[in-house]
Amino acid sequence: MYIELHCHSAFSFLDGASLPEQLALTASQLGYPALALTDHNGLYGSMAFAQESKQLGLQAITGAELTLLDGSHVTLLAETPEGYANLCRLITEAHLGREDRRDPRLAFASLEARHAGLIVLSGCRSGLLPVVLQREGRAAARRLAERCRAVFGRENFVVELQRNYVRGDLALTRALKDVADSVRLSVVASGNVHYHARPRHRLHDVLVAIRHRTTLDGSHDVRHANSEFFLRPLAEVEELFRDCPDAVANSLALAERCRGFDLTRDLGYRFPDFHGAERAPAPRALAELCRARLEGRYPAGSVHRVEAERRLAEELRLVEHHGLSGFFLVYHDLFDLAREVAADVRRGSRRAQGGLLPGRGRGSSVSSVVCYLLGLSHIDPVATRLFIGRFLNETLASVPDIDLDFPREIREELIRRVYKRYGDEHVGLVCAFPTYRLRSTVREIGKALDLPPGEIEQVAKLADRRSGGLADELDQLPGFQGRRSAPLWKELCELAEEIAGLPRHISQHVGGMVISSRPLVEIVPLERAAMEDRVVCQWDKDSCDDARFI
Repeated sequence: MYIELHCHSAFSFLDGASLPEQLALTASQLGYPALALTDHNGLYGSMAFAQESKQLGLQAITGAELTLLDGSHVTLLAETPEGYANLCRLITEAHLGREDRRDPRLAFASLEARHAGLIVLSGCRSGLLPVVLQREGRAAARRLAERCRAVFGRENFVVELQRNYVRGDLALTRALKDVADSVRLSVVASGNVHYHARPRHRLHDVLVAIRHRTTLDGSHDVRHANSEFFLRPLAEVEELFRDCPDAVANSLALAERCRGFDLTRDLGYRFPDFHGAERAPAPRALAELCRARLEGRYPAGSVHRVEAERRLAEELRLVEHHGLSGFFLVYHDLFDLAREVAADVRRGSRRAQGGLLPGRGRGSSVSSVVCYLLGLSHIDPVATRLFIGRFLNETLASVPDIDLDFPREIREELIRRVYKRYGDEHVGLVCAFPTYRLRSTVREIGKALDLPPGEIEQVAKLADRRSGGLADELDQLPGFQGRRSAPLWKELCELAEEIAGLPRHISQHVGGMVISSRPLVEIVPLERAAMEDRVVCQWDKDSCDDARFI
């Protein structure tokens, strides 16, 4: 049995042509019991991958391929929760320790100092050990292998063997096997997967050309030599390594070791402490706070008092059932902090004199009596007969969505004060992943295919105004009828379909923040935001929801 331990998704940003969910589904269909996701310098797609794999009954192995200072690569797999925390810290260091936020790199000394709970693989052709072997010869490679064995331990440093039918593969893997044998290290087969199925290789070639801002013809030296970097059927891998069956068997053994960490189970996130946590447990503190405000919102004898008391008791029961009391109390603290900010920012203004609230809740949270009593919603859910079930119920799969909108003049100062209150290591901005729109798709793929710039620009400007697929748009554009059947234009249309929905790059979410009692840097990697002195976590809103973050 073989397990793929070296796999890139579209979250390797222009170096992967499939979504994590596509890779997980294909692995499941091919009969893989497990699959590792090892994107470049990040865990951007790891939560989506883990959630999809869980639904499919596939073991999701969390990892990453990190770039070292000399440009070589190393593949890291999380074996334990400690290993995952170290992986997050190492990725964060690679990003925050560099002047150029687009070129994350890690010092090998940092990996030496923080490798507990990690399995270290030697990497692809550009990996730590293969680079030394090819540049400096076997003696130098042997010395490096001995050093890695001494630092990481014989069980935790494993030499990768990759055979993708590239010239020199066989000789390189045999030389790596000899080096491993000479210092008593294990070897493992891996595929350096960059797309879930062979037909996606053309999109991958185009993405690489886009990354290097050139055409397919101009990117030969940086593109893969063939279409063999896909997720292979198990029998094919076993045949590829028939002369080295232990490399295949070791992939399963390493996957079994990685069962010690499950991203959907072992993340270790905890809500930050709420104000007054030392005086009372969260359920009691929340109940006391809500009941103290009940009289102000629903005076004794008022028409809605009895129903408000009933709904409050039921909501508090559900909140305690799901362990969310601290969640609501932290939101209350944040809203109080927003009040302070609003008072300072608006001092002397008409808004301040009018007592205007610093922000308002929206979405399903307005159906909650608890939110109404805490000031997180301005709508009376009892009087308006709003149904609580969408926001809070017995089978809640993720934390409730409390969406607070703050005006721009408050938002920036509030972000600064949240950092100050909770500390830099405990706060991060939520990221977003812009995807390809039709106009940018036409321009970028058209350039890679070396189509006439003037015609590409004409199509790009007109096509985005319509709602159909690109092939249909071409038929409707003056002067382009019939182009859809021309080879390069046909390829443009096909690639535009495939690239739809793939992430283009990481950006900052307009208003989302994550706060944690445990250092956030041990839960999700952080990297520089475009705005100075800000960092973003590597998960978007959906992944943060799956992680049950505040």
